[in-house]
Amino acid sequence: MLTTVIGAYPKPNYLKITDWFNASGGTDTQFPTKFYNDEIKEMGSEAEKLFLRATKEIIHDQQECGVDIITDGEVRRENYIHYHCRHLAGIDFDNLTEKLARTGNYKCWLPTITSKISAKDPFLVDEWTHNQSLSDKPIKVTIPGPMTITDTIANTYYKSDEEMGYDLAIAINTEIKRLVDKGCKFIQVDEPLFARKPENALAFGIKNLEKCFEGVNQNDVEKITHICCGYPDKLDAIDYPKAPLNSYKKIAKALDASTIDSVSIEDAHRNNDLTLLKDFEHTKIIFGIIKIASSKIETVEEVEGRIKNSLKFISQEQLIVAPDCGLGHLTRELAMKKLKIMTLAAKKFN
Repeated sequence: MLTTVIGAYPKPNYLKITDWFNASGGTDTQFPTKFYNDEIKEMGSEAEKLFLRATKEIIHDQQECGVDIITDGEVRRENYIHYHCRHLAGIDFDNLTEKLARTGNYKCWLPTITSKISAKDPFLVDEWTHNQSLSDKPIKVTIPGPMTITDTIANTYYKSDEEMGYDLAIAINTEIKRLVDKGCKFIQVDEPLFARKPENALAFGIKNLEKCFEGVNQNDVEKITHICCGYPDKLDAIDYPKAPLNSYKKIAKALDASTIDSVSIEDAHRNNDLTLLKDFEHTKIIFGIIKIASSKIETVEEVEGRIKNSLKFISQEQLIVAPDCGLGHLTRELAMKKLKIMTLAAKKFN
């Protein structure tokens, strides 16, 4: 049984950049994108060396834990959404607009769309090429999806979220094709907003998600989407706002009928009714089985038991084991302990 991670990994302390996972609730939360460029400048000529050092450490950690499909930990990103947006035309990072995001759970000053969105020069290609050279295991690239970007950015140009999402999908598709041309085999487009707004997902979100992968040969890449139900603002938070758990049920059959190969869902923080898995007749499920917002370490037996329960409703060949979401809230030590538990449990099914 394969194992993977979703995206983010704890940033080392020597990277002095704004990180959504470690936001204090002050200006770094209210202005999540304001300080990033200045922080890079403050690192000076050492910035690239520090990013490369951190990437190497993160990839090594995941390999040591036995993870099969790994990531670079999104280590260059202040958050996984706005880093990508910095490389798109039409988005102004100097002109910030106050906005409520995540269905009203998050208020901050966000970059503003001021003209038509389009792709600029390649940026993920060089990152992936270098990262893949560090490992004989496949490196997965993670990209924010159109609907999720739409919710986490201000807009003064487009008339509708659907129209905005369409142009975002075209821009994302450009970068995905560049990655595929270089040989990247695992590309994940994250759409947590599908769980927040399942009606919009059904109306146009899944269509725009498919457009992200348009023109990509089925055999060239594993087309993945990740859909979690929401992060807390700190580790071990209790009763933090989440999307309704039945959101997965609302969109499952439409996702199964789409061109997406693998759908990543969370199950550790809130267990699903596992009959949900029966709705995925053709699609692989990346099954979130490790808590990413809790310092409590799962046991091998707990993880193994949940895998066994899921296999009552889905074939072993369709199941891939993962944490619920990114690991950025955890310490490096906690992240590695949890990943080792996860891989030990998964290996019992090989």
